[in-house]
Amino acid sequence: MLHTEIAYLKGVGPKRAELLQKEVRIFTFNDLLQYYPFRYVDRSKRHQIRDVFEGAQEVQLQGTLLSISEVGAARKKRLVAVFKDDTGTIDLIWFKGVKWIKSSLAIGKEYLVYGRVNRYGSKFSIPHPEIEEVKNFKQIEGYLQPIYHSGDKLSARGLNSKGFEKILHNLIVQLNGIIVEVLSKEILTNYNLIGKEEALNQIHFPHSLEQAKKASFRLKFEELFFLQLQMIKQKQVAQKKTQGFVFRKVSTHFNTFFNDYLPFELTGAQKRVMKEIRKDMGSGLHMNRMLQGDVGSGKTLVALLSILIALDNGFQTCLMAPTEILAAQHYNSIKEFVGQMGIEVALLTGSVKTAQRKIIHSKLEDGSLGILIGTHALIEDKVKFKNIGLAVIDEQHRFGVAQRAKLWRKNLQPPHVLVMTATPIPRTLAMTFYGDLDVSVIDELPPGRKPIETRHYYDKNRLKVFQFMEHEIAKGRQIYIVYPLIEESEKIDYKDLMDGYESISRRFPVPKFQVSIVHGRMKAADKEYEMNQFAAGKTQIMVATTVIEVGVNVPNASVMIIESAEKFGLSQLHQLRGRVGRGAEQSHCLLMTSFKLSQEAKKRIGTLVRTNDGFEIAEVDLKMRGPGDIMGTQQSGLLDLKIADLARDGQIVQLARDAASQVLLDDPDLMHKKNYEMRTQLFRQIKNRPDWSRIS
Repeated sequence: MLHTEIAYLKGVGPKRAELLQKEVRIFTFNDLLQYYPFRYVDRSKRHQIRDVFEGAQEVQLQGTLLSISEVGAARKKRLVAVFKDDTGTIDLIWFKGVKWIKSSLAIGKEYLVYGRVNRYGSKFSIPHPEIEEVKNFKQIEGYLQPIYHSGDKLSARGLNSKGFEKILHNLIVQLNGIIVEVLSKEILTNYNLIGKEEALNQIHFPHSLEQAKKASFRLKFEELFFLQLQMIKQKQVAQKKTQGFVFRKVSTHFNTFFNDYLPFELTGAQKRVMKEIRKDMGSGLHMNRMLQGDVGSGKTLVALLSILIALDNGFQTCLMAPTEILAAQHYNSIKEFVGQMGIEVALLTGSVKTAQRKIIHSKLEDGSLGILIGTHALIEDKVKFKNIGLAVIDEQHRFGVAQRAKLWRKNLQPPHVLVMTATPIPRTLAMTFYGDLDVSVIDELPPGRKPIETRHYYDKNRLKVFQFMEHEIAKGRQIYIVYPLIEESEKIDYKDLMDGYESISRRFPVPKFQVSIVHGRMKAADKEYEMNQFAAGKTQIMVATTVIEVGVNVPNASVMIIESAEKFGLSQLHQLRGRVGRGAEQSHCLLMTSFKLSQEAKKRIGTLVRTNDGFEIAEVDLKMRGPGDIMGTQQSGLLDLKIADLARDGQIVQLARDAASQVLLDDPDLMHKKNYEMRTQLFRQIKNRPDWSRIS
């Protein structure tokens, strides 16, 4: 019955059904059942007109209509009704549906009116109130009215919030005794959950706010439980299907580097992560691990140590990065680390010449090349390894599933996988989107690194900023200045990159100063030349767009100036800030904004000034933007949560994951009788979402 088409529900019919499908994607009874209210209103309280004041929350009045009249010209016509109780009068105003509403009202009848109060001059009014006859209204003590999202098209067909309430009431009555419990009695008891049918009744028509909360908790738990069950099950299946190479040895390459060439002692976090990786690679299971860490936390060094373990066991390795700049940066870092050890490292990108490519291809096939670093060029069919045992992917979210899969197929048995990201992912998102990966976190900076000082300046303080720039350049430091756009836009008053470049060049003229410029529309060769000039210290200032968010590593660059900082997202601001602070000197990030800032912009700027903690910033970002914007719309669409909110329900995510883990530990294939309904529900979800968050 739950999968019955919505048109067959009493009060819906074909035309309303078509509108529900188009506007809110409600196709079946079950879809409507999961169309939850977003808040409740206490309709048991009555107010008097004399107590009404501007800015009050919604009020409910009881009285009669003194008059009803249409006011204004044809297109701007509105309906005004004077409403009266024993204490005074107030205007009720409708700007839409004037004829239909007028025909439904009558002078002298007793009505209940509900809405928010406005004030115009000395007169109070309630625009577009809910209104119904007192005799038709539920006289229930403590009645909480559910409020549903609607829209103009739905409201025009009688499907405003009140309309949804009516058809949902019909549905709940029709489904009485039919709702199946999908969670085991054990889970209901252990987590103090109410039953499924009671939860659905109480979420739509709660007897009290307490009951509504219990219903909400139960439904959120269920939604997140099946997500976690699916992710953990998928991980178990992948581990059974895919054996991993066993890296038993830690010998010459690793020990020589660790003892003789390690540039500094590993942080506690790096040591912890290395233990996790070594355990994975020696277990016989296929490693599928995500390594999270802020910019500059030492992820590349951990990746290199993992690579050296693979080499010690006779396997080849690769590291794939999303851009040529980042691939070259990894190549230079790793070559510098192991150059004196006689380990051959090669770089393969789109701009590598054919002759050099042939040499690389040949050495890969005969096994003499142990470390290959590159871009998408690594997944070309011509690139064949003799025996690849470990694949490292940096900023993996920039690669598609199909692209990553090509890399795994470079061997008959898939290599161990280590994916790295410098974008801290809130724990709730990591557990939900990447639940089939093991997650390691580097949450310490290497010794000697000083936290970046972040300050906020308004445009009017620009002279002070210029003086600070001169002071830093005099100390031999270099400066990034980042702009949001390349060309002037008539619609948006951003600082224009080219205009900014010219004004900086005038303020810091040659030959005393040298200024580079980099943006996305430049030719690759020109971009590389400018970046190399800056990296070599030949230019002191780099004016750029966000192309440098992931890119060149210049330890001598100690100042990041972000123009129109209010136009950037919080995560992007944090990534840009991470371009500095890579040397031992104190680094600075200056956020330049206009004086007019929205509340959200103030919160973003304030958060960045207050903390350097990428995970704290990611949590704030999640609460401000939601999971879809952070993880990308494609993955967000796969999630399709109806009631749970990953930004606010982190505790329930953890409880749901604990419960799912325990269920699968006791009954890996969900074959016990008590788990029958859970198994059925899980298979139904897998069928509807076949490509869930596939990483490998």
